[in-house]
Amino acid sequence: MSKQTSALAGLGLRRGLMPELKSLAGKELDFLEVAPENWLHIGGRFGRSFRELAARYPIYLHGLSLNIGGFAPLDTRLLSDIKQFMQDFDCPLYSEHLTYCGDEGQLYDLLPIPFTEEAVHHVAARVRQVQDVLGQRILLENASYYVAPGQAMSESEFINAVLAEADCDLLLDVNNVFVNSVNHNYDPYQFMRSLPLARARYIHIAGHFDEAEDLRVDTHGADVIEPVWALLDEAYRLCGPLPTLLERDFNFPAMADLLLEVQQIRQAQAKVNFAGALSSGCAE
Repeated sequence: MSKQTSALAGLGLRRGLMPELKSLAGKELDFLEVAPENWLHIGGRFGRSFRELAARYPIYLHGLSLNIGGFAPLDTRLLSDIKQFMQDFDCPLYSEHLTYCGDEGQLYDLLPIPFTEEAVHHVAARVRQVQDVLGQRILLENASYYVAPGQAMSESEFINAVLAEADCDLLLDVNNVFVNSVNHNYDPYQFMRSLPLARARYIHIAGHFDEAEDLRVDTHGADVIEPVWALLDEAYRLCGPLPTLLERDFNFPAMADLLLEVQQIRQAQAKVNFAGALSSGCAE
């Protein structure tokens, strides 16, 4: 499948990276991504720094606490705040995890939703409610997980069913595909092809931790490894060079090293763009 897309490469905005981000010339990145919960109503020096960066870069939103798979009522105040935040900073998209994170309170972890038909209907209804409040479609990310409680359908069947019934879009996390493929013993390429890629609008890539030969932990605290870069190439071949974020949450290397990984994303995007141009006879 092919799409007309804009090849963009961005980096997650973390407070530990703010001094170095502010010192960049501006062309090294195409956008920044933030968890809106961490920046709503922030004042003081962090608020000023955020506004300075938001004036230089588009801000993409990736939420952490919507609890889309939970049973507690959706936090409509949070959603109203996010809607206003998106308007204030002209944010192009808002994505969340296809998980739950609340049980009569915030659990501060992203937990797997049972892959069942009942859960499909439950999650899809909550997604539609979110989209009604925001007045736009959201994206759901294929999540990393370590157990699959009450599994009655496959992971990809569940994702396809939720996105179809909710009529929302896909954030394709390439590292999560790789991590899950090791932890649950499946072919990551075959799995990725089984996802609803016609709904893919955005991509994440990150590093992870090797806990054991058959256990990978999705940490976002290490460099991206070569098999994940190869899987990103396949994602671009299938979806086109969608906007792509490099996730790094801690254990930060020098900014120059992070930018090398961002540049590797751009090179992969350029490669698929060039291949498309060749196939259409448009390359010089």
